Amino acid sequence: MNIAATINDIRHCVRSARQAGKRVGLVPTMGALHAGHGSLIEQAAKECDYVVVSIFVNPTQFGPNEDFARYPRTFDQDVAYCQRLGADVIFAPTAEQMYPHPQRTWVEVEKLTDGLCGASRPGHFRGVTTVCAKLFNIVTPDVAYFGQKDAQQAVVIRRMVEDLNFPMTIRVCPIVREPDGLAMSSRNRYLSPAERQKAVCLYQALETCRRDFAQGCRAANGLIEHMRGLIEGAGGRIDYICIVDFETLEPVETITRPTLVAVAVFFGSTRLIDNCVLCLHQTENNVQ
Repeated sequence: MNIAATINDIRHCVRSARQAGKRVGLVPTMGALHAGHGSLIEQAAKECDYVVVSIFVNPTQFGPNEDFARYPRTFDQDVAYCQRLGADVIFAPTAEQMYPHPQRTWVEVEKLTDGLCGASRPGHFRGVTTVCAKLFNIVTPDVAYFGQKDAQQAVVIRRMVEDLNFPMTIRVCPIVREPDGLAMSSRNRYLSPAERQKAVCLYQALETCRRDFAQGCRAANGLIEHMRGLIEGAGGRIDYICIVDFETLEPVETITRPTLVAVAVFFGSTRLIDNCVLCLHQTENNVQ
């Protein structure tokens, strides 16, 4: 497995793969890899002949009071993990490589970034879409792989790719969870043992929402309030609980179509997100 530190290096690697007739898959990450990332790499290896994993902690998607400086960086472990799972090359640029000059050009997706994490983290999605556009232009993948845990991000990136005519496919893979249901996240390692125990309430609240829905509840407010009580009762500090249209991300009052239930909750200073999809005639994994 190769490691490419510069844009020229990764372009050379991809060019060689394409000359050999290989289909290229990209898994964009910020490192601190876990089984959720692993599922994306494994899926890419199944569907593509040449798998690129990018590892880059992107400064432009962090706000001034967020955790950029302390975001976990575990490069050596990440390299070994990627190799075991069948990646062909890691693209690990520096910030200077990705942003050699003050950034004057940004990619912004309107409307879809107004709510959910976009409301809580101003400027976050501008950084996400801009760095993804850069990665797509640099690597030119046939397919890029994202996780359903970052549901709003997946919707936003899909729309960017469609609107800007990138010649590629976005594949969104199911959430990978710990045995007790907590969604895999690089930020889980911030949690104290006590906070880790509390954090499982996110999954429990989502499962309760599913059960309420299966039993006939279609009113978004009722579902939200039941979840709110469970999360606050467990000691979580709620950033948001939202029920929105799966495609437009606009709030819904009554569930009549595929709907995203999204939560963001603080445990101590750690902010975790999770979600599930409610469908009248489909399972969560069918809606991707």
